[in-house]
Amino acid sequence: MAIADLVKTTLGPKGMDKILQSTGRGRSVTVTNDGATILKSLHIDNPAAKVLVDISKVQDDEVGDGTTSVVVLAGELLREAEKLVNMKIHPMTIIAGYRMAAECARNALLKRTMDNKDNTDKFRSDLMNIAMTTLSSKILSQDKEYFAELAVDAVLRLKGSTNLESIQILKKPGGSLKDSFLDEGFILDKKIGLGQPKRIENANILVANTAMDTDKVKIYGARVRVDSMAKVADIEAAEKQKMREKVQKIIGHGINCFVNRQLIYNFPEELFADAGILAVEHADFEGIERLALVTGGDIASTFDNPESVKLGHCKLIEEIMIGEDRLIHFSGVAMGQACTIVLRGASEHVLDEAERSLHDALCVLSQTVTDTRVIYGGGWPEMVMSKEVDELARKTPGKKSHAIDAFSRALQAIPTIIADNAGLDSAELISQLRAEHHKVNSTAGIDVISSGLGDMQKRGICEAFKVKQAIVLSATEAAEMILRVDEIITCAPRRREDRM
Repeated sequence: MAIADLVKTTLGPKGMDKILQSTGRGRSVTVTNDGATILKSLHIDNPAAKVLVDISKVQDDEVGDGTTSVVVLAGELLREAEKLVNMKIHPMTIIAGYRMAAECARNALLKRTMDNKDNTDKFRSDLMNIAMTTLSSKILSQDKEYFAELAVDAVLRLKGSTNLESIQILKKPGGSLKDSFLDEGFILDKKIGLGQPKRIENANILVANTAMDTDKVKIYGARVRVDSMAKVADIEAAEKQKMREKVQKIIGHGINCFVNRQLIYNFPEELFADAGILAVEHADFEGIERLALVTGGDIASTFDNPESVKLGHCKLIEEIMIGEDRLIHFSGVAMGQACTIVLRGASEHVLDEAERSLHDALCVLSQTVTDTRVIYGGGWPEMVMSKEVDELARKTPGKKSHAIDAFSRALQAIPTIIADNAGLDSAELISQLRAEHHKVNSTAGIDVISSGLGDMQKRGICEAFKVKQAIVLSATEAAEMILRVDEIITCAPRRREDRM
């Protein structure tokens, strides 16, 4: 429960951030609001607490957002369960009750989802709302409309695939967050070599991973006996000739841009420049993989049969400046869904946090594009679920009803915490909300901006159904897992036999 209390304060639009300081060398500092990031970096001894950390990790991998809510909900379920166990109710009974309640809560949400996938404009505004809701608890909340636009554009370009690989996020310190932009195409964080064309149209790109540095004799490791210096010169000339042949082979592919992962010596670079080919060296591995994916080429390492190598294509390669760095920009790439988001910001910490927030938004959006059901946010889904669960508790005979009741109280904890974090009177607000929700089809939720109840439909506060469903189900399962445990046994370390 201590863990749930730790991340509790980061929930909601008015949630606070945490500074994580590592105990290792360098004392690196991270400022974050992302539940999963906080829990990943905690050093935890208690095994039961590790279960909570795991569910937040899974939630982060599965849907991207809602990492804090999962942990808070599981913590509340455990807190309620503790009260019940003190009332001498068997944990198995509690688990059975929680099971029924979770099923009921999920069905309650299913009844109230909205689906606008047929109407593109409406669907886009849904996506915008979801992105804005996701970003509003993060550092980007000041410019959330702007970043929501970026995220929605990037995800809609993917045309329904959830592969976020083709959205590249580049971080460049300097400027303000408002200077970030979305660029269709691919940006490689490298400089163009000397004396080579700065701009190429209709480029054919060969992406390679090969050594281009063999025009000098490597003295170490090779023993060559010669009787005069002239012979050494011959060997060097032979090496040079070998290199020249390799370069000729590469040029023979009919390319005008060559990107290599390893370094290119000045001799082959000179040859490339003479042939009017743009050669890029040291493109890091991620860059290479992504470039090959985006331009539709293969990564080649041998050049003997040019017909079998798939070349990448793009309309234009040019050098652009961002801040004071020069980068290479590939536009009009074969894979139309690829794009690059360039983030600018005051410091590294701001950029890291912005990247995490944007990543959350992108994950949620790409999940929503595949599963288009949308629900309102702001504590509304929790109230809907807790109302249904309450009614179930009244109908259920036996001790299980206590557990179901407890589940509905735990659900109400999320709006309570959102209100608390905004410094509002939570008890007052929650009771008003509960009254509102007893009217048919109410859309009331907590509006922390005007500090009262608000209509979530007018405010446009939406969440993806998939995220909420994942939250409820994972939290219940995690709580159930911890409840099944009656004691923690630490295994004794294996004794080492003295090998004498």
